[in-house]
Amino acid sequence: MSKAELSPPRGTRDFYPEDLRLRAWLFEHFREVARRFGFEEVDAPVVEHAELYQRKAGEEIVEQLYHFHLHDRHLALRPELTPSLARMVIARQGALRLPLRWFAIPQCWRYERMTRGRRREHYQWNMDVWGEPDVTAEAELIAALFAAIDALGLAPGDVKLLVNHRRLLEEAVRARIPGREEAFEPLCVVLDKLAKIGEDAVLEQLSDPAGPVGLPRAVAAELVASLSARGLDEAGRLAGPASPALAELRRLFELLDAYDLADRVAFDASVVRGLAYYTGIVFEAHDAGGKLRAVAGGGRYDRLLESLGGRPLPAVGFGFGDAVIHELLVERGKLPDPRRRLDALVYPFSDAERPAAVRLAQSLRARGDSVELVLGHVKPKRALADADRAGAVRIYLVGPDEKARGVARVRELATGQERLEPLPAGG
Repeated sequence: MSKAELSPPRGTRDFYPEDLRLRAWLFEHFREVARRFGFEEVDAPVVEHAELYQRKAGEEIVEQLYHFHLHDRHLALRPELTPSLARMVIARQGALRLPLRWFAIPQCWRYERMTRGRRREHYQWNMDVWGEPDVTAEAELIAALFAAIDALGLAPGDVKLLVNHRRLLEEAVRARIPGREEAFEPLCVVLDKLAKIGEDAVLEQLSDPAGPVGLPRAVAAELVASLSARGLDEAGRLAGPASPALAELRRLFELLDAYDLADRVAFDASVVRGLAYYTGIVFEAHDAGGKLRAVAGGGRYDRLLESLGGRPLPAVGFGFGDAVIHELLVERGKLPDPRRRLDALVYPFSDAERPAAVRLAQSLRARGDSVELVLGHVKPKRALADADRAGAVRIYLVGPDEKARGVARVRELATGQERLEPLPAGG
């Protein structure tokens, strides 16, 4: 094989044992937080019908699909989980206890330009609430998000959550270009690119007469300028102080104050989120230094089920990727070095002692210990070195003298202390 063929495809990863231990550590925190908040785990196929994701032209996610045709079917690797969850909810709509509290840790695929913390394959922790229209659902999800950040060892000031409301922007668009409701979703898709392509390029796309938005240049410039609003007191200039969306944001911050999180969340009118299906509050978690892409992001998507043929059902959720949080933990010196968990290594000196060693290893495994049985023919010095490198707590030595006496010599590797323990019957 060539050198290129020995590497995984660009943007993907191999997980060696030490990598998988680290991934398991991260996923255990995700699962534990979800458990504490009363969520149940679900999953869906990594391959879905491509049309599930081909919602709106102009969305980056449509252009980034890994998709293919097979036996007259157009299929795609999932770029996100939310549409699959929607499909699952529709399949059992009417038979599910609402509100649903679901979480998942799916592997997702997007053929996108790679930067620090951005891969073409990644895992993300999804948490979603289905069937609750009230902003209490957003508050609970944000609390869970911060519970995970805290559990991972990051300081309270390391991550800031920025919040906006899609309807706040929609009200502003309606006031400036009445009768152009169809322009709102593509407008959000373009505005979400502001940090990536810059203000001039965004203005060009918004004011392109042949584009899906087609705003007058002056109106486009006014809207982009309004995205600089920071804080709820400034938010009123987007659509006015009587805005229902603004009232909903104020209530969210009141709830977050009860969670002791209000000082870790801020209003930011530039947070739009690029997916067309968002309908209400949207949010993104960023590192305090602003060096990385979003750690997590999500929002409300009350019309997604309806757009896929189901009955209307309010929903809100977030995705928390594994790649960016890895970068942030490294930067903050918080990434652990999870050692291999190995309770014991069992070493037979020769083939004559192997049956007794096998019975001993099986007996230890039956009581729940993690046990590595030395295979083949290895010298005692090598067995002791291997046990130490493997992180074993102890080594069981079964030599001719031990076998004859019906015992194993047990050495605690941390202290060097030894003792004798009986071999299992038949050994």
